[in-house]
Amino acid sequence: MVTTTSQQELFRFLEDRFACAQSCTECARAAALRASLVEPNGTEEQELVRRKGIMCAEVCDATCRMLSEQNTTDEAGMRVQLEWCRTVCLETAQVFDHQEGAEAAAEACRACARACTDFLAGLD
Repeated sequence: MVTTTSQQELFRFLEDRFACAQSCTECARAAALRASLVEPNGTEEQELVRRKGIMCAEVCDATCRMLSEQNTTDEAGMRVQLEWCRTVCLETAQVFDHQEGAEAAAEACRACARACTDFLAGLD
């Protein structure tokens, strides 16, 4: 029998997982959009923005897929993926901070990093 407390914990877990997945999706969308706006044969700085944007989008997409899977991923694997996503998002936000017009993408990356942090805290 599932107790009320364990039901509440389960609901909180699922809500946090959903919030993180949503943030990952938004970050991926913003990073991919930002990467597509940068010329492929641009300056070294533009190339860094493009590569970071693409990498962030791919990591966020993978994290979102992992969090939305029906079968439960083991906790250790989930932690590694969330830590990786958080790190990549923060690094990408820092790169976007130096680009005019990239404020929304940088904030989406930071929101995703916060959601990953919150979700990780809920696993403890």
